[in-house]
Amino acid sequence: MRELKSWFVREVLPLEASLTQFLTHSWRRPDDIADLRQDIYVRVLESAQTEIPVPAKPFIFTIARNLIIDRYRRERIIPIEGVADLEAIEIATEAPGPDRGLIARDELRRLQIALNDLPPRCREAVILKRVEKLSRHEIAVRMGIAENTVKRHLTDAARLLADKLYEGALS
Repeated sequence: MRELKSWFVREVLPLEASLTQFLTHSWRRPDDIADLRQDIYVRVLESAQTEIPVPAKPFIFTIARNLIIDRYRRERIIPIEGVADLEAIEIATEAPGPDRGLIARDELRRLQIALNDLPPRCREAVILKRVEKLSRHEIAVRMGIAENTVKRHLTDAARLLADKLYEGALS
């Protein structure tokens, strides 16, 4: 138990700021963030009692993601006793309609064109950040450049992508 507590303090607690930021972006009610974080900690400790996960970060964020998914699913459940007319319940299908699929494919095509139009180093930084989920430091190491240069590439790419994807949308 002492080893588990030591691991928790050493590996889990330093991730609290990142975890809170993830929860803030993923959950719509800010008042629930502290409770969610505590539920995650409970699940992490329960799971780690059998075997301490290495590395800890992906394990913790997987638990966080799964907990959020569970909460969203639970909120969508309508108790049958609460509905007098079962015909009144509209059951939404999980699959997107054909129009949404068409729109999504068109948006992906536009995004691919916009990404291809970026300068090569900006495109590489965006892909490493958004697709491979690397930190700025990891991107800097991988690309062999300074972190400030990575920041500039990401900022330039965001501006260029917004210009390309939203041109004419504001007029």
